[in-house]
Amino acid sequence: MQDIGVRRFGAVNWLGMQTLGLREIRRFMSVWQQTVLAPLITAGLFLTVFALAFGKGRAPVMGVDFLHFIAPGILMMTVIQNAFANTSSSIVIAKVQGNIVDTLMPPLAPWEIMVGYLVGAVARSLLVAFVIWVGLFITLSQGVAHPFWALTWVVLGAVFLGGLGILAAIFADKFDQMAAITNFIITPLSFLSGTFYSAKALPPAFQILTHYNPVFYLIDGARYGFLGVSDAPPWQGLLVVLPALVVVLGLGWYWLRIGYRMKS
Repeated sequence: MQDIGVRRFGAVNWLGMQTLGLREIRRFMSVWQQTVLAPLITAGLFLTVFALAFGKGRAPVMGVDFLHFIAPGILMMTVIQNAFANTSSSIVIAKVQGNIVDTLMPPLAPWEIMVGYLVGAVARSLLVAFVIWVGLFITLSQGVAHPFWALTWVVLGAVFLGGLGILAAIFADKFDQMAAITNFIITPLSFLSGTFYSAKALPPAFQILTHYNPVFYLIDGARYGFLGVSDAPPWQGLLVVLPALVVVLGLGWYWLRIGYRMKS
């Protein structure tokens, strides 16, 4: 019995985590037209609309051409939306179809389940980010000013929104509930977090509120990574995002541990 206890609480089920992570990657790659190609087209449409609407008459922002200024924001907005969609859709579909037990029954600890789902979210986000960046490089000659920071913020954004996707999917029992969370929380957060503007252009009260929003720092950090300019220093962003990430992942772990809205 002692050996069983040590194995249960001390050992890591690497094979189980790898299997779950690979399942999540294969799941989104099986429909790559929707999960990889569609985000590229959406990002291209955003840039096209803004280019046609403002042309060359839009003043530079932070000393950067407007299209180049919004490009990293569009990339990051697309990344976080896809990270959220990857974890949330996987869990909600499994709950609705009644096969979530296939994930809960294997000898996987709650944190191992979370890691497996987050592997899929991060893999999808990195692929989407790379594809969009290639498109930006071809069309706008968009480079990467600080590769380390760019990669750091893309990964942090994927993990943070992937974690939020796990929370939302655990809470939601129907597709309608999931759609409401996406439409009324995730989409406004991604659009109203400095994607298309500098926070310095906001009234003082809204600037203060914006600087308490973790998603703002994800967008702003990605802009620093790609352009070298930002509203806030990247280290300040880490001081906000990392505690928020701990809260999100901690709550997700706790809900999985107690089976909240997962076991009926």
